[in-house]
Amino acid sequence: MKSSGLLGSGNIKKVHMTGIGGISMSGLAEILAYNGYIVTGSDERPSPVLQKLEKSGIRVTVGHFAENVAGADLLVYTAAVRPDNIELVAASGAGIPCIDRATLLGEIMDHYPMSFAVSGTHGKTTTTSMISMIMLEEGLDPTVHIGGMLPAIGGSTRIGSSGIFVTEACEYAGSFLKFYPRVAVILNIDYDHVDCFRDIDDVKHAFRSFSEHVPQNGHIVLNGDDETAVEALGGISCDITTFGMKDDRYTWSASGIEFDDMGCASYTLLRLGEPVAEIKLKVPGLHNVSNSLAAIAACDLAGCSISSAAKALLKFTGTCRRFEIKGVSDGVTVVDDYAHHPSEITASLKAAAGYNHSRIWCVFQPHTYSRTKSLMDDFSKSFDNADFVILTDIYAARETDTGEVNSSMLAEKIALSGKTAVYIKDFESIVELLDKNVKSGDLVITMGAGDVYKVGDMFLEARKKLAVS
Repeated sequence: MKSSGLLGSGNIKKVHMTGIGGISMSGLAEILAYNGYIVTGSDERPSPVLQKLEKSGIRVTVGHFAENVAGADLLVYTAAVRPDNIELVAASGAGIPCIDRATLLGEIMDHYPMSFAVSGTHGKTTTTSMISMIMLEEGLDPTVHIGGMLPAIGGSTRIGSSGIFVTEACEYAGSFLKFYPRVAVILNIDYDHVDCFRDIDDVKHAFRSFSEHVPQNGHIVLNGDDETAVEALGGISCDITTFGMKDDRYTWSASGIEFDDMGCASYTLLRLGEPVAEIKLKVPGLHNVSNSLAAIAACDLAGCSISSAAKALLKFTGTCRRFEIKGVSDGVTVVDDYAHHPSEITASLKAAAGYNHSRIWCVFQPHTYSRTKSLMDDFSKSFDNADFVILTDIYAARETDTGEVNSSMLAEKIALSGKTAVYIKDFESIVELLDKNVKSGDLVITMGAGDVYKVGDMFLEARKKLAVS
């Protein structure tokens, strides 16, 4: 346990959170409030998240103002907050300690004797959700902090009464290096977050450092199928549990994988090569077989039974924005997916290909200019399972457009492979194109980490209005 001990010092009673409307920040605010801290927060714009916090008794301000930090003993800020933010400047000037979101999460995690941190370039939200569901099925009553919305717990955070804490551990800007979990799950290692990692070796180094935060009496759950992850963790000293689909010598593996007409897998679960259970998933894609194995491996370390795992996985229908079926209109299925990295796009479209459909229309919104530029070639090869690709403008997120890259460039690159790919700037025009061209049996999938999900919502709403008229 290597946190600063701020929360346990007895000096912190009131916490102000700048950027409280984020998925993670809002959940951490709920945990702090539950544990007796006076919590206030601010965010740039109103949202349903802020409304929920206000209903729970947390005072929230829309807009950042120096007076918001008055009386605070600690200020917590998101990674998106700039050093010149008026609240951060005011708090620093008043001598109020200031920490980022990841540091707070590490502080909270340190108060739980059994902490699970799920890391990996891809699959963190789904696997963390699976772990949470299995533990709840077992009756372990964990505190859960997820980077997405899990309907089964009514949001992104669940506050339990046990000593178990389950969270995602994101590598962006080294955030997970502020965590010291008892159990670390390593799902995979891929080159991403190109704005803060030089190359794949830099990413591997970060994951290695994170793994070294696990204590000697702790445990690592490692994807044996991911050669990069295996190489990065070579010679690590704590105990390792392996999972995967390529070798039945792993601690946990799957055999006899079959898919139904919704693209969801069934398989025989093996422990050290011996069959122990039949597992049926309600989420599509081969990648979710891997995620489920990771979840089973982690939950076994918490004392969960295989029967609880099988029951929970059968109930698990996914989290919001992870192959989320938004609706069906005149035989056209609309799905939304958070995929924004080439590997994720490939996996999600492969899952879509296993779904009963005629044609796949993929509406993709690239996420950040740096990622689009650096991984352009990989992006152009990741849409093989789509019949039509529509690209809209790059979602800037934390970045500024320098004019070096745009979605038209990516559309042209995809078209070179013989795929039909077009760039359309505004969502309204995309909806109009879809409405004119999709047919019954087609599947429309909106894809990206920005606000592209609105296209699916707009499409379904337009069809609904047309049907009424």
